[in-house]
Amino acid sequence: MSFSNLGLAPSLCTPLAQRGYKEPTPVQSASIPVVLEGADLLARAHTGTGKTAAFGLPMIDRLLMRGSRSRTRGPRGLVLVPTRELAVQVHRALLLYGAPVQLRAVAIFGGVNMGAQMQALRRGTDIVVATPGRLIDHMERRTIDLAGVEILVLDEGDRMLDMGFMPALRTILTAVPTTRQTLMFSATFSATMVRLASEFTRDARRVDLAKDEMVAATVAHHVHPVELERKRELLVHLLRQAPGGQALVFCKTKHGSDKVGDHLEGAGLKVAVIHGGKGQGQRSRSLADFRAGRVSVLVATDVAARGLDIVHMPLVVNFDLPLVAEDYVHRVGRTGRAGLAGRALSLVSGPERGLLRAIQRLLPSPLEQVVVEGFEPAAHHHAPGRGPRPHPGQGRPRRGGSARAGQFTPRRFTASSR
Repeated sequence: MSFSNLGLAPSLCTPLAQRGYKEPTPVQSASIPVVLEGADLLARAHTGTGKTAAFGLPMIDRLLMRGSRSRTRGPRGLVLVPTRELAVQVHRALLLYGAPVQLRAVAIFGGVNMGAQMQALRRGTDIVVATPGRLIDHMERRTIDLAGVEILVLDEGDRMLDMGFMPALRTILTAVPTTRQTLMFSATFSATMVRLASEFTRDARRVDLAKDEMVAATVAHHVHPVELERKRELLVHLLRQAPGGQALVFCKTKHGSDKVGDHLEGAGLKVAVIHGGKGQGQRSRSLADFRAGRVSVLVATDVAARGLDIVHMPLVVNFDLPLVAEDYVHRVGRTGRAGLAGRALSLVSGPERGLLRAIQRLLPSPLEQVVVEGFEPAAHHHAPGRGPRPHPGQGRPRRGGSARAGQFTPRRFTASSR
């Protein structure tokens, strides 16, 4: 099936073909016809399955292909996202999709001066992509008018709820017309998410491509037990042994991210660090260096879990396990995208065993423990999974472990190899 078979205007399919997008993904095939009909939608799909195009293409079609451009300066489409990085990503994608109709889109997010955003809004826009907090800032200053919004999208809705945006969402949702079309996209269908959908949508159609698998089947999960004080040393070892490519390393605190980044840099790896304490300019430069391959390892807090747009991320490392089990899903959703293979490694010390059990409940298969030779914990405790086994190609399984061969052959992973 082609994109044009879904009912999209042929001119909107041209830029997709130019970028090599020949066939729609399952979430696009299921969602685009529903949106074109004008129905409300609640969709669940894995991160990296093409959700932006699933709502962006039919939104542009409905607003600008089937109707005329509004004479007012206010937006007719509004996309709410949880992070600055995701706002930039979605804004960039919409401009690409809307190039044939000269789409006007404005990205609104915090961490930067409001002046440029205010000027862009005064010039007029078709679609606004915004984080909730900064959008409310504009609403309070009366620099944006939402009275003309016809289509509202909540992208990564579950993440916005996790981040405490419910009050802000209620403020925004009551400021847009009740006659709007509402589209909600999420990686999970939490009870709170479903309640929000029932409150702010009308007879919403459901599209569920995630089923009971919250993480793509193409991701291989390994747990490496290790003493807390040896985590940074083990991280360097794993990054150097990993196949060529880039790696995203998650830490739970800003201070911890900085310390890990300094350690990796001292070990000779090309590293960048992003977290909420970095200025928007710093974060943008770090992401640009990472995308361009000038940086091989990106260390981040969960601020990057949803907004990082890399075509193929071969490796995600949880240096610290997330405090909320669902955040594991969002983190590892950066790898194994678009059907490509990916790996998720978690470095787990004794105090984190409880967090690991909570994560295991979200996954369809047991987490596999891999004890790396030379980094064995003094008193290894079994966490959920198949039991510990040595790092592939190193040593023999401990009692109760699996003896099957490793899933990859270690290769050198250095900054010069990229």
